[in-house]
Amino acid sequence: MFNRTARRTTIVASGLALTLGLAACSSDSSEATDEDAPRLENGDLTNLSIGIHSGWDEGIAVSHLFKVMLEEEGYTVEAEVADPGIVYTSVAGGDYDVNFDMWLPATHADYLEQYGEDLEQLGVWYDDAKLTIAVNEDSPATSLADLAENADAYGNRLVGIEAGAGLTRITEDEVIPTYELEGMDYVISSTPTMLAELKGATDAGENVAVTLWRPHWAYDEYPIRDLEDPEGALGDAEEIHTVGRTGFAEDYPTVASWIAAFTLTDEQLFSLENLMFNENEGTQNDESAAQWLEENPDFVEDLKAAAEG
Repeated sequence: MFNRTARRTTIVASGLALTLGLAACSSDSSEATDEDAPRLENGDLTNLSIGIHSGWDEGIAVSHLFKVMLEEEGYTVEAEVADPGIVYTSVAGGDYDVNFDMWLPATHADYLEQYGEDLEQLGVWYDDAKLTIAVNEDSPATSLADLAENADAYGNRLVGIEAGAGLTRITEDEVIPTYELEGMDYVISSTPTMLAELKGATDAGENVAVTLWRPHWAYDEYPIRDLEDPEGALGDAEEIHTVGRTGFAEDYPTVASWIAAFTLTDEQLFSLENLMFNENEGTQNDESAAQWLEENPDFVEDLKAAAEG
């Protein structure tokens, strides 16, 4: 399981989020066990709580997308941010109703093993989550296998992110020795620095090679592509699952059907993340989700049709 410290960290501290989250969600959990709790005409409970992994952009984006969608349908939605371990503990314990960001089969396997009996698997919405080495789309290398012989074209540099990130470790321990990239200068920096170099190079029409991951808004913002990884040094692609507390589908039959039918293409997800975290800098997440829905006016109706079909 790789360390995701490279992800966005300008989010509410997890300790504060846990305190607020458990206080805010305790009434929701008790309501979910009350047969007399108010329900919407579609049979769902009116209140719903979402646990969000701190720093995981795709989960933040999808959580706020659902929050806005559900509020427009008449639900009252609470969204709280915490570390993944806290989120899974809270979903399994009924303090949060749902989480949209369980990476399987590898990244969150330990959490699934620990809490799986108290979680409902509700659906898979993305199936190409992976670590990557990305380059500008018009550069010469097409594969990690030929990056070494094209190193001069990239200034003999591979730009990385934080030293403590799992992606950094895997690049050092697996990618570089597997593809004999020791002759390149592996620049360990930070995610903002890597993105700044990516922007500068693509704006200037220069070649660049960076460590990256999918999903990420950079794929929507910059003309880049992934290098092929024929030896599998970066690991296999993973799926992103949605999980709920025990009894979720019974308490939210309509929402459960929407979640089961919910998927996002690369284009949809990258554009949502780009709007939320690049253009709006992660400061107006509900507003960003609402704007994205306005720009994709058929999305909700298409989702409902898919759920009914």
